[in-house]
Amino acid sequence: MTTAGRYIILSVAFLGWLFAGFHMSITQLTGQSAAIDLLGRAGELDGEQYRALSKQTKDELSAAQKEQLGVWKATIGQWFAWIQCAFLFGAAAGGLVFGKLGDVIGRSKAMAASIVMYTAFAAATALAQSPFQFWALWFLACTGVGGMWPNGVALVSEAWSGMSRPMVAGVIGVAANIGIFLFATLAAYYTIRFDHWRWAMYVGAAPIVLGVVAFVIVPESPRWLTAKSSPAKDTMQATSDSVFRPPLLGVTLVAIVLATVPMIGGWGTANWMNPWSEQVGDAALKANVLQARSFTGVIGSLLGGWIASLLGRRQTYFLVSLFSLGLAQYMFGFMVPTDHNFLYWVAALGFVSGVYFGWLPLCLPELFPTRHRATGAGVGFNFGRIVTAVTIFGGGALMHVFEGDYARIGRLTSLLFLVGMIAIWFAPDTSGKQLDD
Repeated sequence: MTTAGRYIILSVAFLGWLFAGFHMSITQLTGQSAAIDLLGRAGELDGEQYRALSKQTKDELSAAQKEQLGVWKATIGQWFAWIQCAFLFGAAAGGLVFGKLGDVIGRSKAMAASIVMYTAFAAATALAQSPFQFWALWFLACTGVGGMWPNGVALVSEAWSGMSRPMVAGVIGVAANIGIFLFATLAAYYTIRFDHWRWAMYVGAAPIVLGVVAFVIVPESPRWLTAKSSPAKDTMQATSDSVFRPPLLGVTLVAIVLATVPMIGGWGTANWMNPWSEQVGDAALKANVLQARSFTGVIGSLLGGWIASLLGRRQTYFLVSLFSLGLAQYMFGFMVPTDHNFLYWVAALGFVSGVYFGWLPLCLPELFPTRHRATGAGVGFNFGRIVTAVTIFGGGALMHVFEGDYARIGRLTSLLFLVGMIAIWFAPDTSGKQLDD
């Protein structure tokens, strides 16, 4: 592969994952506003009255108003959780489908198709007229987000030398956080409200040009071409279930657990801070919270591969899980988003948890041979999304029990970091090893 070809791969994969970060940010910042608007269209709440009641203290509300507000908050929180699940289930399904497609037709074509998928259906979501329509269309959009990760990571990992991979993993890991930060910054100045949220979907649709161009200019992985044209060294073909059969089964299960903990940390824990901030503050505060977390997450992601190479794969993962647990428990247990120093703590959590996303693109591909790399990385990362979605779905279903209290849910879900602290010691230590053909 030429030097130019390698840089084209890195550039398109970086931009594809950066714009996927737009979709992550859109999900977090738009979900609650869209739910209020679409529930209002369905006659399940009055958006203007909800906003008015939310700004009053409990002492200013009558008993009937408190009861009505509690019901509305629980319903909105439930739909917010389900919209997060639309992203996670969609991304998980896309990771499996497009990851398999990458092992069959090639990483570059599957990556380009993923970008086209997540942009085209973002535009369609802007036309939603009910909560369910939003959920279904956003699910389809996010299958493309899920497909982007395994193919982009596999393609970049195979195109660059072993010496460069920690740096390259950091670049890929940082891309999504840059996308999240950029969109959050846009939302801080151009506020997303329940009566003004559809513009966000058109922003998510704009990168469709990148997907079309990627079909033409991105070269294919030489490793994949060689593996595709050569006889298999074993009798196991790259079928969709091959990673769930020996000898890869154990590795796959470990990969799923290691990917699940960061996903639950981000989506099942930290993302509750966004609607929590809007609930006790305003729409601008929720954007500021996401800005603070994603800005330092950029730094953490960029350094994640380097830290894993310096300290070791296992030690890095353990320490990140430990500090993430401590930060999340303190913030959800002893703070509220309107505290003057809340954003500093958000930034600290963003940096620590960001290291995960420099660790993952470096270490997950190392667990699988070339013939199964995109499928294996896709299964590991996206089954993590499925488990996270189930966690969030359960939290959404219990919103009435929690009375719309996002802090209580955050304290509960952040305990999953303990699982990461234990599971990492069951993982193969790939420190200092090259990619296995």
